[in-house]
Amino acid sequence: MTQNDEQNRGFLSRLFGSKQKAGSDDALSAAETAPPSGGSWWQRLSSGLARSSSALGQGISDLITKRKLDSDTLQDFEDVLIRADLGTTVSARIIESLRKGRFEKDIEVEEVRAILAHEIEAVLRPVAHPLVIEADHKPFVIVMAGVNGAGKTTTIGKLTAKFRQEGRSVLLAAGDTFRAAAIEQLQVWGQRTGAEVMSRPQGADAAGLAFDAVTQAREQGTDIVMIDTAGRLQNRAELMAELEKIIRVIKKVDATAPHAVLLVLDATVGQNALSQVDLFKKAAGVTGLVMTKLDGTARGGILVALAEAQGLPVHFIGVGEGVDDLEPFAAGDFAKAIAGLA
Repeated sequence: MTQNDEQNRGFLSRLFGSKQKAGSDDALSAAETAPPSGGSWWQRLSSGLARSSSALGQGISDLITKRKLDSDTLQDFEDVLIRADLGTTVSARIIESLRKGRFEKDIEVEEVRAILAHEIEAVLRPVAHPLVIEADHKPFVIVMAGVNGAGKTTTIGKLTAKFRQEGRSVLLAAGDTFRAAAIEQLQVWGQRTGAEVMSRPQGADAAGLAFDAVTQAREQGTDIVMIDTAGRLQNRAELMAELEKIIRVIKKVDATAPHAVLLVLDATVGQNALSQVDLFKKAAGVTGLVMTKLDGTARGGILVALAEAQGLPVHFIGVGEGVDDLEPFAAGDFAKAIAGLA
């Protein structure tokens, strides 16, 4: 077992509350889905974005309470926004909003927070789109892509739980054939959610598996097929070529598929997420984003920078490991939470 497999097994145990015994390879089959973190989604979102909002809030307090809104203060505040990964374009827009009508005047911290939230929401609102499962496409085929460690397989599991709660039938294709732990993780999600899982031995051809999964789902009348793919670095041409092959093969079964290609992004990678989106768009025709691990960074503003630079729909965000810690993206709630507004 590789070090990555061992790390994934450990994460899976934490996520599902596994009571795995040492040396037992099948103990994961008895794993149970992690309970919700507790509280409303707004409470979990606010808590998950606390590191980002605290970093911004401290910057605001340090600057605004010490002097008037002069040129030096605005320049320093722009630096705070850029360090939060909001991006230069959005940061400049926020500074311009502060400058208008408030230059050389006293300004309250809460007023700055409100302006910050307003400007962030304005950027995010156009990309806040739910993932719509179109009934005209049956099965509705979703390909999940992303680099190693972004949380693809876990995200698939959480989405499967949501789809199953809606009464939809789901077939999961364990297309990360490089790692036995990824196949096993998907099988556990299938057991927990009542979703069928199609898998092949480790090292099998992922494109062939995708072909078989879509073919079987069409024959069975399954509502949704979700295809896991191996984590790949966006600068590895041969791995990106394999992802392109998976897309081509799926189209041989259904020319309209895949109907969604979701790129899972780890918020903790910061500005590197921008290059990931660029290259995955070219290779796989990404249609929407899922941002995970927003609770693990003080620079959650990267989602704002992505919205400004790419304009791709943001379907879901994740702020924890619990099964209910992945929810549809709402621009207003995110903007208020990252600005530290109650």
